Amino acid sequence: MTHSVWIVDKPNGTHRKAPGDRLTLCPGAVRVKIAASGVNPLDTKIRAAKAEHARQSLPAVLGLDMAGVVEEIAPDVTDFKVGDEVYGMVGGVGGLQGTLAESITCDASLIARKPRNLSMRRAAALPLSVITSWEALVDRAKVHADQKVLIHAGAGGVGHIAVQIARSFGAEVFATVSPEKAAIVTSLGGTPIDYRALKVEEYVEKFTLGKGFDIIFDTVGGATLDQSFTAIKRYTGHVVSALGWGSHSLAPLSFRGATYSGVFTLLPLLTGEGREHHGEILRRAAALAESGKLTPLLNERQYSSAEIEAAYADVASSVTGKTVIEF
Repeated sequence: MTHSVWIVDKPNGTHRKAPGDRLTLCPGAVRVKIAASGVNPLDTKIRAAKAEHARQSLPAVLGLDMAGVVEEIAPDVTDFKVGDEVYGMVGGVGGLQGTLAESITCDASLIARKPRNLSMRRAAALPLSVITSWEALVDRAKVHADQKVLIHAGAGGVGHIAVQIARSFGAEVFATVSPEKAAIVTSLGGTPIDYRALKVEEYVEKFTLGKGFDIIFDTVGGATLDQSFTAIKRYTGHVVSALGWGSHSLAPLSFRGATYSGVFTLLPLLTGEGREHHGEILRRAAALAESGKLTPLLNERQYSSAEIEAAYADVASSVTGKTVIEF
C-alpha cells in the first residue's frame, strides 16, 4: 500500500508529487491520514533555506502543522485508537517528514485529539501558534488573572492566539497592531494599541499609568524587543520573546529589575526532548477551543493540495489569517 507526499528539491523549488512506501511503525508512533496542513511564516523561511534554526535538508517533505485521522498505531500506543481525529505540530524540521502529504508517521506524544467543535481546516491552523503562545505566556511568564499583558503584533498568526490564551487566564490584554487590523484585536476581547500613532512611553502611560505591563510577549523581534525592555513593569515584570536573536542591550531591562526568557517552539522536534509537553499543551488548548475561548482566524481563501505554491506565496506576502492546505 502506498501514499503520496509533496517534495521540494531546493530552496523555493516547485513541489512534486512522489509515491512512498508504507513503513512498519516504530514503538510510540502513529500513522495519521492528513486532512489539512497549516502553513506558517516559518514554513516559507524553511523552504527558502532562510531559517538557520530550523534547517531541513533538501529534498524534503515540508510542513509543520496538521490535522487528520489516525489510521494505524504501534502496539505500545494506548492514548489513541484508529479513527481518532487528531492535530499537532509533528515534522518538517530536523529530518522529520513534513505534513504536506496524504499521511504521516509521527511520535504519538506530539499530537492530541483535535477540538470537537473545530473543522480539520481550523484545527490544522492551531498547533505552532498555540504551542508558541502557551510556552511563552503560561510556561515562562506564568500568566494569571488581574495582570496587564501586552502582545506585540496581536493580529498576527501567533499574536491573535496569544491574545485569546492570555484572556482565558483572566488577564487584561493589550496588543500593538496596525490601525487596519485593530478590529481583530477588539473582536478577541483585547485593547488595540496603534504603535504607529503612540510612542512606547505614551501607551505605557495611557494604559498602565506609567507602571509598565506585567507581561510582554514579543512576536516581532528586533527593535520591538528592545522597546519591550522599557515598557515592562518594575521588579515583577517579565518579557518573553519568540524572536530573540540579534544583538540587544539588557540594560533597560536590568534597570527595571525585570526578567526575560525566550521560546524555541521547535526544540522538541529537533532534540526529541519535551515532546510529551507539546501533546499536553494541545490537549489543554482543545479544551479551551471547545469552551469557546480559542479559535483561529483563517485566511478567507481555501487551498487544495494542487495550490501549495499559491498558499506559500500568500503567507510570504503576510496575508491576514492562518493559511491552510486541504487534502
